[in-house]
Amino acid sequence: MNIDLQLDALRNAYRDGSTTPRQLLLSLRCKAAALNPDYHLFIHVLSVEELEPYLAALDGRDIDSLPLYGVPFAIKDNIDLAGIATTAACPAFAYVPQRSATIVEQLLALGAVPLGKTNLDQFATGLNGSRSPYGACPNSVLPEYPSGGSSAGSSLAVALGVASFALGTDTAGSGRVPAALNNLVGLKATKGLISTAGVVPACRTLDCVTTFTATAREASQLLALTAHLDPRDEYSRSNPLWNDGSAFGALRPFRFGVPRSRDLEFFGCTQGPQLFAEAIEQLEALGGEAVELDLSPFLEAARLLYEGPWVAERYSVAGELMEQNPEAVLPVIRAVLAKAPAVSGVQTFLAQYRLQALKALCDKALEGLDCVLTPTIGRPVTRAELEAEPVLRNSELGYYTNFMNLLDYAAVAAPSGFMSNGLPWGVTLFGRAFTDQYLLSVAAGLQRQQGSTDPAPTTAARNDRARLVVCGAHLDGLALNWQLKRRGARLVETTQSSPDYQLYALAGGPPFRPGMVRVNEGGVAIAVEVWELPSSELGSFLTAIPAPLGLGKVQLADGRWESGFICEAYGLEGAVDISHFGGWRAYLKSLV
Repeated sequence: MNIDLQLDALRNAYRDGSTTPRQLLLSLRCKAAALNPDYHLFIHVLSVEELEPYLAALDGRDIDSLPLYGVPFAIKDNIDLAGIATTAACPAFAYVPQRSATIVEQLLALGAVPLGKTNLDQFATGLNGSRSPYGACPNSVLPEYPSGGSSAGSSLAVALGVASFALGTDTAGSGRVPAALNNLVGLKATKGLISTAGVVPACRTLDCVTTFTATAREASQLLALTAHLDPRDEYSRSNPLWNDGSAFGALRPFRFGVPRSRDLEFFGCTQGPQLFAEAIEQLEALGGEAVELDLSPFLEAARLLYEGPWVAERYSVAGELMEQNPEAVLPVIRAVLAKAPAVSGVQTFLAQYRLQALKALCDKALEGLDCVLTPTIGRPVTRAELEAEPVLRNSELGYYTNFMNLLDYAAVAAPSGFMSNGLPWGVTLFGRAFTDQYLLSVAAGLQRQQGSTDPAPTTAARNDRARLVVCGAHLDGLALNWQLKRRGARLVETTQSSPDYQLYALAGGPPFRPGMVRVNEGGVAIAVEVWELPSSELGSFLTAIPAPLGLGKVQLADGRWESGFICEAYGLEGAVDISHFGGWRAYLKSLV
């Protein structure tokens, strides 16, 4: 059965009768079983009997009543599926949960059907996909390379066409490195957006549930469906409305950070620099402006993950088993965790202080940027290289990924071409917490630059910054501009309104203020500025605006509509029409 498993295509196939969920899942089950001896992607494929309750739940249901009706998905085997053993790739650790993880419960309620539990680096410790007693996972394109880990099997389930999407986890890069190596989109959403209740912890304070999809648009759809506050998870966080599904959209001009050349590391890979340069060019073609970024504080934070006390947090999960039955834990995992018992409380707090200092530097570096672009990995390593030097090569794979959760950033790994041998190569887009849908918008634009036929969104993408059109005392350097700058606003552009407005000098003052009014005829273009300020500051700004002014929608010269200052009609009583000056600055100069 040759069915396109992407979400929209699959829904159309169900709708036109090309297949049914039962037919598809049973077919995929056979395909997974055939692939498993070579790829070791599943630890457990659900039997026909285990699948039946999920399929029966769809019988008689309207396709349009469930957003994920009949969508097959795979589950990393450190995420609970009720009644099926969770192993974390350690048979001695295995248990059978009575309840599914919250994210799995959500997906089942939306109509999705689990195909099986996927292989992983034991206890989610690794970025290569070779640290499992259930077998190493080869790459989906070139088997002499690894699939990437720790979410190895999950990436293969999507790349090899047995699942529409798969769940992984990401503490140090496990949801991004496998995506890069298998030509997929890997979404590591902001910590807490997707519940981790029912997930075996790696580092409880850092862990994220991730998704692997073929396209950024599918990742956006899944995030919008599952980003909900979960009372089962004390680390769960509410998703701001600026980051809901409607924030996924078309890009307008943006600024993206690019690491300084001295911070870029390709570990001897000769093709990486050119592939990364091409990705920069593709973002510039989308309207992006590249800005050099000092990546050194980010990289220092990354080193804390394994060189600092956070290794003790990993030990809190596997440590008891290591002490009681050390042979149950793979030697390379034991070696990684061996120093954990010696970590002191003093060391832990000192590392937290250093991390906070680094986060202040990194947050400052992100000001004025919409996102940052890096390679996802510096150099792909072969399975033979990993076997020879497992810790060193794994560390190299995490060079661009290990800092992300420590610093509380959102990240998306996106495909970005192929190496000369056919191996996929990818980049990562990251940014401030709760900018996930914006990052996915950029990733979708990047995919279209590479030839994706995914339709372009018709609405503008949004992030955690709101744009505001000002025409009077809030203009740069004028009397009330401080109200914007104090809130962290920056000037985006100086432009004009569409030629549909009149400008009035309002009665009263100081401060003296204009009122801009849209008219059906007799209008002119008014000089304005577009500022950008944190969305969290917009409410306080709005409530401080005195009558008769307020915020509404203002049309700019190029046809865009942005939020901006408008004036209620009653406020024009006693006002002077100054439209012929073309702007407030010109009017003020006439008074001198």
